[in-house]
Amino acid sequence: MVNKKPKRVLYRRRREQRTNYNKRLTLLLSRKLRLVLRFTNRKIIAQLIEFNTAGDLVKVGVNSTALLKLGWNYSLKNFPAAYLTGTLLGKTALQEGYKEAVLDTGFLAPLRRSKVYAFLKGATDAGLKIPFGDKEIFPEEKRITGQHIVDYAHALKGKKDMHEQRFTQYLKSGSQPEEMTKAFEQTKKKIIGGSKQ
Repeated sequence: MVNKKPKRVLYRRRREQRTNYNKRLTLLLSRKLRLVLRFTNRKIIAQLIEFNTAGDLVKVGVNSTALLKLGWNYSLKNFPAAYLTGTLLGKTALQEGYKEAVLDTGFLAPLRRSKVYAFLKGATDAGLKIPFGDKEIFPEEKRITGQHIVDYAHALKGKKDMHEQRFTQYLKSGSQPEEMTKAFEQTKKKIIGGSKQ
């Protein structure tokens, strides 16, 4: 009879791809709040979470749908929305008395200049202290403000059918893609100068 090693059964949350325990342990050893960031198909969810043996405690929670109340009528998951959500979370965290955290992206492996780092830039610009490498990881200002989308919209302006096809959702909501950078600046001002959400 051949002796076989018993198969190692992973923890349920690991099997379900919900928790990376090695990464979690490393973050918990920092003894700081974790800034947990998740992207869904429609929005961005961010929470400041404190470890507790009875279960993690959410201290501050923000998602990109809060931008709608501030006048943002564009995508809730693009680069500008990621930056604005980060700024909103950073501002809200500071108002609640939390000054620092470590970024927790879960199973997501962030790429340089991705939406994760647009979010991180927004949170750090708001004043939240989050450790990161060099500033080369952040996306270009043009992508953060949505200027690349505005440029694309201008390029398609002469081709009405293509313009309407590419920006159907924006046009349905009464938003012009060419106005995105202006809307970005207005929303950012409301977050920085506004009251607690």
